[in-house]
Amino acid sequence: MKILLAGILGGIVMFIWTSIAHMALPLGEAGISEIPNEQAVLAAMQSNIAEKSGLYFFPSPGIGPNATRQEKGEAMKQAAAKMASGPSGLLIYNYARPFAFAKALTIEFATELLEAILVVLLLAQTRIASFAGRVGFVLVAGILVAIATNISYWNWYGFPCVYTASYMLTQIVGFLCVGIVAAFMLRKRAVVA
Repeated sequence: MKILLAGILGGIVMFIWTSIAHMALPLGEAGISEIPNEQAVLAAMQSNIAEKSGLYFFPSPGIGPNATRQEKGEAMKQAAAKMASGPSGLLIYNYARPFAFAKALTIEFATELLEAILVVLLLAQTRIASFAGRVGFVLVAGILVAIATNISYWNWYGFPCVYTASYMLTQIVGFLCVGIVAAFMLRKRAVVA
């Protein structure tokens, strides 16, 4: 019961931290810019992509679904040459997306709560007795989480460095907060073990 409570309190603290990071600090907006002449760009997307919502990578290699390994290799070389000489990126396109802030916030809270509970469950499986050791365990888990997707997105899709660093920092500090809460909550348990 104490483990679950530590996870729940850790999740609440993580959610408070990420809310502060996104609403009061510049971390939530770091690396994100507005599109110049947005209306013209949106009109071009609507006329060319239309209602085909999806995740688009450009320049595309331009290969079909039944391409051979050799054709795929050649197409990747051509795409790399296009990237070196012109625009490239990743586009998340939604033709129309009803957005409910309360629903998104609820999903975010549930995600962070689950993350905190899972990392506290992992911590509870260890024999780490010191406060610093328990905090460090959760912090390292947070670093692992932050690296898992953010570095790949920076590396493969060109996410801006400042965006990547800001989101990694937000996640790492969130796990640090969970670690501090869990270390306090589980201190007597660690001594008994």
